[in-house]
Amino acid sequence: MSTLADRPHTALLVVDVQNGVVAGAYRRDDVVANMAALVRRARREGVPVVWVRHSDARLVPGGDDWQIVPELVPAEAEPLVDKRYGDSFEDTELESVLAGLRVGRLVVVGAQTDACVRSTLHGAFVRGYDTTLVADAHTTQDRTRWGAPPPGQVVAHTNLYWTHQQAPGRTAGTVATKDVDFATTA
Repeated sequence: MSTLADRPHTALLVVDVQNGVVAGAYRRDDVVANMAALVRRARREGVPVVWVRHSDARLVPGGDDWQIVPELVPAEAEPLVDKRYGDSFEDTELESVLAGLRVGRLVVVGAQTDACVRSTLHGAFVRGYDTTLVADAHTTQDRTRWGAPPPGQVVAHTNLYWTHQQAPGRTAGTVATKDVDFATTA
């Protein structure tokens, strides 16, 4: 149903699951385990897995914090998109990667819920992608000292509002890891 012509495929988009991003994140081990299960399932079903990796002054390319977590290892043939902004589409090759794979539907997992995950969800949706957030496969760190709600509430609120996103010709929503169906999700 995506508004992108001739893009019948779905991809699993793994956003910023890097050592320095998820260190100390809310329910880190459970969330990463859910992501790993989805990566395995996508590979088994022939669904493309596309990885996104952030860099900035703290996440220096090549440094340990910048590396994808050891529980999730991108396969050699899987696209890995490097970015510098919250929205994974902004000033990256992500759109051309997805176009080459004929992807019009995205199943999104990753970190940080209240930053790069949200930005990427909105970026995908406004660009015409059907976009599903996996409700138990995204996380964030505790930012309460800066006035944010506790991380569990951030995750819950993001799941709530993404469940009700609407736009002409596109679908959005959330689904639990156990209920992801790459053939019909999004």
